[in-house]
Amino acid sequence: MTRHLLSIDDVSAEEIQQLFATAAEMHDVQKREVKKLPALRGRTVINLFFEDSTRTRSSFEIAGKWLSADVINLSAKGSSASKGESLRDTVLTVTAMGVDGLVMRHSASGAAHQVAGWLDIPVINAGDGMHEHPTQALLDGYTLQRQLGGPGSLEGKRIAIVGDLTHSRVFRSNVKSLSKLGASVVAVAPPTLMPSGVAEWAKADGFATSYTLDDVLPEVDAVMMLRVQRERMSGGYFPTSREYTVGYGLTRQRLALLREGVPILHPGPMNRGLEISPEAADAASSRILDQVSAGVAIRMSVLYHLLAGEESA
Repeated sequence: MTRHLLSIDDVSAEEIQQLFATAAEMHDVQKREVKKLPALRGRTVINLFFEDSTRTRSSFEIAGKWLSADVINLSAKGSSASKGESLRDTVLTVTAMGVDGLVMRHSASGAAHQVAGWLDIPVINAGDGMHEHPTQALLDGYTLQRQLGGPGSLEGKRIAIVGDLTHSRVFRSNVKSLSKLGASVVAVAPPTLMPSGVAEWAKADGFATSYTLDDVLPEVDAVMMLRVQRERMSGGYFPTSREYTVGYGLTRQRLALLREGVPILHPGPMNRGLEISPEAADAASSRILDQVSAGVAIRMSVLYHLLAGEESA
């Protein structure tokens, strides 16, 4: 692996499988009475979050602690950043205290890349603006691969990613990771929530697009619903919530269009009743809680590979 994990571009298909294999071993830790491995004993990791987060920050915190690292959580609220300190001064200050790795979330696309250029320690992108969320894509791929039959099982599979694609860093990272794992992606959204220039992008990266969810659902091997990110919307992207649900929500009626057992994913947090119905979120084929569990295992794997080094492998 490269020194940092800033984008899915940083890892090859072989390295993704290596991360999955390590994650599978880390996954077993969750079943133990004592959930501790000594791999990162004596290492210090800072989770520096400039955006609110529950599951991603908690997941990184648990992952670091289960690897015996010292984990420090910092948020922009109440820090020097809220007093006007620059991003560069903030990260240089907090990492000058003997830190071995930085996990960072920021609202600006490209922020993690910029920070990585200032530091000589591994930087992990925990989501930057509308750019990428690489560990989310890895845990999604890991969850699907385990569900569909193990290594190689995503080859030739068709995965629908549905919803607010314009504002989704999860979509951007998943298009890359699922492609590297051999799957084909069909992106489904209303025209107003398709990213600008999506036709050229789809041609370059080899994914399909559709505006009609009902036509896509019977053909897919998995469906990933995305959150409608109202906090990033400055205008009217759809007339009403009801109309969005009628056109693009995974409703109780649409569940019948899926083949039996087709996995349902959602990166969370969910808007129940908007992009996903309670019946779909809680269906037997829902893998949403599996994604949460896999998030810890994948982040343990990433921290291990970036911070423990090959000599400890």
